[in-house]
Amino acid sequence: MDMIISNLKHGVMISVFVFVMMTLADYLNVLTEGKMNEAIRGSLFKQYITTSFLGATPGCLGAFMNVSFYVHGLITFGAMVGGMIATSGDEAFVMLALFPDKAILLFGTLFIVGIIFAWLTDKLVPVLKITPCEECQVPVLHLENEDWRINLRGVKANLQKISLARFLLLSLLGISIYVFASGIIGPAAWSWKRITFVTLLSLAEFIVFTAPEHYLIEHIWGHIAKRHLWRVFLWSFGALVVVDVGLKFWNLETFVQTHMSWVLLVASLVAIIPESGPHLIFVMMFAKGLIPFSVLLACSIVQDGHGMLPLLSYSIKDSILIKAFNFFIGLGIGFALYSLGM
Repeated sequence: MDMIISNLKHGVMISVFVFVMMTLADYLNVLTEGKMNEAIRGSLFKQYITTSFLGATPGCLGAFMNVSFYVHGLITFGAMVGGMIATSGDEAFVMLALFPDKAILLFGTLFIVGIIFAWLTDKLVPVLKITPCEECQVPVLHLENEDWRINLRGVKANLQKISLARFLLLSLLGISIYVFASGIIGPAAWSWKRITFVTLLSLAEFIVFTAPEHYLIEHIWGHIAKRHLWRVFLWSFGALVVVDVGLKFWNLETFVQTHMSWVLLVASLVAIIPESGPHLIFVMMFAKGLIPFSVLLACSIVQDGHGMLPLLSYSIKDSILIKAFNFFIGLGIGFALYSLGM
């Protein structure tokens, strides 16, 4: 029961954050009449730097942002691959605590590797005839039919004739702000992570208060909430439960430790699991000097914490393809560095 409750909270945290990020991205895009999309798209090199930087930041928040950009068509398939290569999930905080100097070296290496292989992957996309995510079609903008001026009268009118969708969204976000601020879900203590969550949730609440009715119904409620939110939650919660069961009953850690001759391959295979947890086995082994840097790097390239969970709800095919790219890239680089004695 404790495992179910813990994973339920984690699944809610992931789902709420993805919902908020998608709402903010869509809202800013509408307000700027699509200019935000153009800014993020920009040059391919800008995309590669942006996604790799977000991925290299500690935690899974940057990876979730990359997923939001990707499903909205703002970044290429290669940029998404690069972002996931650079992502090392919540284990980044543990590494900073255990070996800060080597952790920073690792993050910098992941950032550079992410940029390089983002470019190479985009070069391979037409050759391999890969069709990136086509499932998520953002509703058409109707700026000419909406009053986007934010004023007290508009907010008052929204609340006087409040729709069911607006009421439910305000309630959902209000409850989320409370549970995140109180530590019931998410970080247990006030930190930059909790402050980020509460701030983003407050911005989303403001958007729901002030957004015109048509935009609220068509974009936030009809597209993001009804189409994506429940799928993100089910995939996140289900994957977390499966992983916990595997670690508890299949004794995954013992299996890894008793096959040290295959440790690099095993590390890369374990890293395929979309979870911040199994990777800690190799973080601890590296901290104790049991494995070389090459194994930790290979594992870090392949694994992406919880970052892949939201993408699974949008496109299983894209998720598998990205994981496949990262697996072979991580394995190749790992073996190359291991052969050099690193």
